[in-house]
Amino acid sequence: MTYADIQRRIWSNALSNYLRTLVGIVVGLLTFRLLYQHFNKESFGFWSLLWSVFGYGILLDFGFGFAAQKRVAELSVSKDWPQLSRVLSTILFFYLGVALLLAGAVTMGSHAIIRLFAVSPAHHDEFRVVLIVFFAAIGMAFPLGIFPEILRGQQRISLANNITTIAMLLRLGVILWAVTHGWGVMSIMITALFFTLAPDLVSAFFALRGMPEVRLSPWLFSRPVMRETMAFSIFAYISTATNIILGKTDQLVLGATLSVGAIAVYQAGAKVAEVFAQFTKQLQDTLSPAAAHLHASGDHDSLRDLLLRGTRWSALISTPLYVFCAFEMETMLRLLTGEGAIARETLLVAQVLLFWFYTSTLTHSVSKRIYMMTGHERRLMRLGIGEAVANLALSITLVLAFRNVVAVAIGSLIPTLYFGWCKLWPWMARDIGRPPLALLRETVLAPALCSLPAVLIFTTAPHVAAFEGHPWLQTLCAGALAGFMTVFALWHAALTTEERQAIRARFFKKATHPVLATA
Repeated sequence: MTYADIQRRIWSNALSNYLRTLVGIVVGLLTFRLLYQHFNKESFGFWSLLWSVFGYGILLDFGFGFAAQKRVAELSVSKDWPQLSRVLSTILFFYLGVALLLAGAVTMGSHAIIRLFAVSPAHHDEFRVVLIVFFAAIGMAFPLGIFPEILRGQQRISLANNITTIAMLLRLGVILWAVTHGWGVMSIMITALFFTLAPDLVSAFFALRGMPEVRLSPWLFSRPVMRETMAFSIFAYISTATNIILGKTDQLVLGATLSVGAIAVYQAGAKVAEVFAQFTKQLQDTLSPAAAHLHASGDHDSLRDLLLRGTRWSALISTPLYVFCAFEMETMLRLLTGEGAIARETLLVAQVLLFWFYTSTLTHSVSKRIYMMTGHERRLMRLGIGEAVANLALSITLVLAFRNVVAVAIGSLIPTLYFGWCKLWPWMARDIGRPPLALLRETVLAPALCSLPAVLIFTTAPHVAAFEGHPWLQTLCAGALAGFMTVFALWHAALTTEERQAIRARFFKKATHPVLATA
């Protein structure tokens, strides 16, 4: 596979990531509304609690998902199918062991867990069965989850995304039918779990069909392979765990130092930043297998180009979106929360966290994805631990000093600024072969300048008499005009001739151009 082929796949994969994300957001909101209205308060609370636990299941991944993706990309280059069979069999059957232990532990402790959740006696037996079924499904998600990672390692991310998108739509349709026919918690939970695991089973078919030489067998489980895989995965796992700490530290600090009510204020302010992060990360998710492939091929020039172009395209996507969110923050918070007026503290938290995510997008997202797959996982782990510790220490110090929610958000922002611009950015610049300021000019300056017309529009729109008393009309009109002006400026001033030709080829006629930057 040539570098041009890899670039085309990155573009296709990124588009499918965005489609899957949009569908996921819509399906999630509609499912929430359906079940909130259908279940009683206790049933809905139990449902929400279980699915929040599901989100923490990544802590039992042990970094093996990244390892599988990396080894598929690497060993596919050398076509070492026997070794790949041993690697995937080792990971798969290790996960099966974890699944059995998890299901057994929850089954034996189910009565105690139900009592811990303070479930009423009327729902005790039903919720206990739901609990056992749920955690059995969580267990199976680990061995089955290896197959989407194989597809990602094959750089068939768009296929994995399409399978997931179809499953989400089918899940919504079946849940809608179930609600209208009065199904209970147990039946709807089994339905939801089926459509959660089904994409992994379908992915297994396509993943193995794409590598007919690979065999999966418990007899191929290898302790040396396990040790070799752990040598990489432990660093990937710690890096992932530090990201979770960075994302959850503020809530824990607020709960311990202020109040649960302070967490609610913080969460309201974090909503826009979280949506921003969801959209901006979709390009970065496509870079890992491409980086592993190029690293295994020894194509260091293309790796440097991927790092440069990935950073540039990340800035092109995130900068205009940041400008829109920053200027329309209050309107977006009203839309997300349903409140008519947004408290000043919530608005300040939202702005700080938005800038936090924007900075992280520019400095962390692309570099970490590529470096994780190119033998730098130990250094990334050290940087991640340092940032997490600094985040926790500074957040605690500032909240105790100032006793407000904004201080905690600032405590998260400062370490990201330091580790991003003082550690990761010079590292990237050195590897690319640019001075740090030159790299900044080459990647961030153009989208920043192209966003200036949008800044002018958002600044003047509140003073237009026609919009007075019509905030939604103001947002719609200003956003549309700013979007058009930004796209126009980016097209003529930020994109290269080659990139414009490639975009025209993709969207307006049969693709003939060999390269589309990295996006």
